[in-house]
Amino acid sequence: MSAALARRVPLPHISRFGWLMGLYAENHVRLQRLFEPADLACGAYVSSIGDRLDLQLEIIERHAYTVELRMSYGLIDPQTGLRDPSASLRLYRDARQVEATHCYAGRRWQDVIGMYPPPQRILDHRLRMNTFLGKWLEYLAEQGHGVATLQSCPPEAVIA
Repeated sequence: MSAALARRVPLPHISRFGWLMGLYAENHVRLQRLFEPADLACGAYVSSIGDRLDLQLEIIERHAYTVELRMSYGLIDPQTGLRDPSASLRLYRDARQVEATHCYAGRRWQDVIGMYPPPQRILDHRLRMNTFLGKWLEYLAEQGHGVATLQSCPPEAVIA
């Protein structure tokens, strides 16, 4: 019995960068399952589930391997006039990853990490943004948002 206990297999170590790439892949699965944005045309979309808190999705630009999009609620921060919360996303279709490039949840990135942050602080901030995105996508799925609730709308209907 002691020989079995003495033989331990070490677990592989994952770097913070590796963890971030894993988050990107998980968020791709969540977002693609939820709204299939890789297949949507450029334009504005609204997902409404009857709770008066509509989700706004904008496909800003489509490129050969990427899709630029923005996701937010129709809520406006009274102090800044910005949509809160909101996330700017880049979907990499070939790599099957989604990166949250900017998130706004009450504060701008400059207020969070400063104007000239060291690389470690940038990596930490990206980890937090993409963890936030993953939790938000899970929440949206639990609430009932999805392809079936997504409708095209005129761009002027989306709050800037």
